[in-house]
Amino acid sequence: MKEEEKVYTTETGLPENAFRELGADEQYVPVMHPAHEQKEVTPYSVGMGLLMAIVFSAAAAYLGLKVGQVFEAAIPIAIIAVGLSNALGKKNSLGQNVIIQSIGSCSGVIVAGAIFTLPALYILQGTYPDIVVNFYQIFLSSLLGGILGILFFIPFRKYFVKDMHGKYPFPEATATTQVLVSGIQNGSKADSGSGSQAKTLVIASLIGGIYDYIVATFGWWAETVTSTASSWGSAIAEKTKVVLSCNTGAALLGLGYIVGLKYAFVIFAGSIFVWWIVIPLMGTYGSAELAAMAPDAIFKDYARMIGIGGIAMAGVIGIVKSWPIICNAVGLAGREFKGTKAATKEIRWQVDLSMKKVVFFIALALVAVLLFFWFGVIHTFWQALVAWLVVTIIAFLFTTVAANAIAIVGSNPVSGMTLMTLIIASAIFVGIGLSGTSGIVASMVIGGVVCTALSMAGGFVTDLKIGYWLGSTPKKQESWKFLGTLVSAATVGGVIIVLNKVYGFTGDNALVAPQANAMAKVIEPLMMGGDTPWILYMVGAILALILNWLGVPALAFCLGMFIPLSLNTPMLVGGAISYYVSNSSKEKKLNDARRDRGTLIASGLIAGGALFGVFAAITRFAGFEYTTPGSMELTQILGCLAYMLLIGYLIWDSKRAKL
Repeated sequence: MKEEEKVYTTETGLPENAFRELGADEQYVPVMHPAHEQKEVTPYSVGMGLLMAIVFSAAAAYLGLKVGQVFEAAIPIAIIAVGLSNALGKKNSLGQNVIIQSIGSCSGVIVAGAIFTLPALYILQGTYPDIVVNFYQIFLSSLLGGILGILFFIPFRKYFVKDMHGKYPFPEATATTQVLVSGIQNGSKADSGSGSQAKTLVIASLIGGIYDYIVATFGWWAETVTSTASSWGSAIAEKTKVVLSCNTGAALLGLGYIVGLKYAFVIFAGSIFVWWIVIPLMGTYGSAELAAMAPDAIFKDYARMIGIGGIAMAGVIGIVKSWPIICNAVGLAGREFKGTKAATKEIRWQVDLSMKKVVFFIALALVAVLLFFWFGVIHTFWQALVAWLVVTIIAFLFTTVAANAIAIVGSNPVSGMTLMTLIIASAIFVGIGLSGTSGIVASMVIGGVVCTALSMAGGFVTDLKIGYWLGSTPKKQESWKFLGTLVSAATVGGVIIVLNKVYGFTGDNALVAPQANAMAKVIEPLMMGGDTPWILYMVGAILALILNWLGVPALAFCLGMFIPLSLNTPMLVGGAISYYVSNSSKEKKLNDARRDRGTLIASGLIAGGALFGVFAAITRFAGFEYTTPGSMELTQILGCLAYMLLIGYLIWDSKRAKL
């Protein structure tokens, strides 16, 4: 291999400058060299990708509605793709594995968009029998939302994955990329270190996966350690509403390591602001009703709404800051329409679908959305037009929010943004005379389109960042993503209808569908008469403006306000470990090597947690119910000890890196 094509220079198996900002004249060269054509789209990769989309769409919808969480499909699909290609002895399979993962991962994002919203129609159908739900409503809302998410994000690809290289941590994309890189088997000298990298990743995955499986399935130690488990902590919480909690999972610890101390601290600060300032104030000086509520209940019903308002305003701020990028994209499309496209030829690695095609497909998709609303949902043209405007503006507005959230923390606050969409849409619909059951159907279907669009935009930035690091062709990823979306939407629509007929979403032994139940509780009073916490949303919006003025990342802070404290605390722990490992020596090169090895181990913890999380969900769904092997105090102590051992492993193994 020629000197300029050598790419494996770190413990991670990626170029040395993969995770840091580039110098003024520095270029990033991906794993698959951009000067060469790569084997990417083949009958094998497309076929396997579609198979993964079908299987994981059904599995994610089934388990998500049953246990209340949608597992992330990208990492398990990447693991399967690597395992199959190695088992079949395929050479130069990296490009094909990226396509398999990209097509297959449509499943998770489409499922999230669908099950968070559309089952609410079945839930409300029990109270209002005149609500009618059809397959085509579920299918088209998921399909059109997914297509809009893809098309709206393509103009932002270069900004997020190329221009912002090294500025965002991309935790989920990092973990998936490490899995894909570990499976390279090309017999090259440049790959001589991949064996040790794969071994490190596999060991970390097994440790993280088994650790998370044991606590989720058998409960040998507390999954969340909290101050309320002790008598003194419970007394403080009752009197002041102050609580401290931390999830002890391996995946979240790895996520925090990759996110890093900077963003982890900002996210944690948002959580502390809500949990140690807002909630105590509400619980101490609020109404008698608030004073009687537990801190968790105050957070869920009141304080969290401030975060939703902040996230919404962060979206507005993001659009304003991204306006030059939008203008450039529109200008490029205009030049292409006039036939004045620049003559310079871009290398394969940075070729997107032409903006001319993107604009054409956006127009086509928006026309399809309008016709769907008019003939399939609302049946009055001008009301359908208003609904169409709401979807177009909000979906486009929040595209950058979803992408930023995934790029920063690896978690898409899609349920919060969808809830805000439902509230705004419902207020508008009531104002134009669209209320009652017809308003409920319109709002939920529109919410499904927006939720799926934002879920897809957030998931797609992960796919394209993986492709950027590894050297895939963006145009091919973008083109075949549509097929994965079509297959996933059809699968999800069928699965939701079958599950409703077999189990239902209300009553005894029904599927829990927590997000959809929450949406139903919000939409019913809005359409049938009720109050909306506009003041809390406004407080969040004003806070986001102040944070932006002070130079604090508003989205990261507001994400911390929206996500529970127990999930944000391990982010800070992981970020602190990353900082310590990266500064544990006086020699910079050794610090860099330790940091990179820690990134590999953290990726393994995330991958193992994601894969074994599926196994844990299946185990619980099969009817296995564990009993806590001791008192709450004992499991809390064991949880602290287990977590400290996990932290010790991450630090110890990271510092084993050698120059």
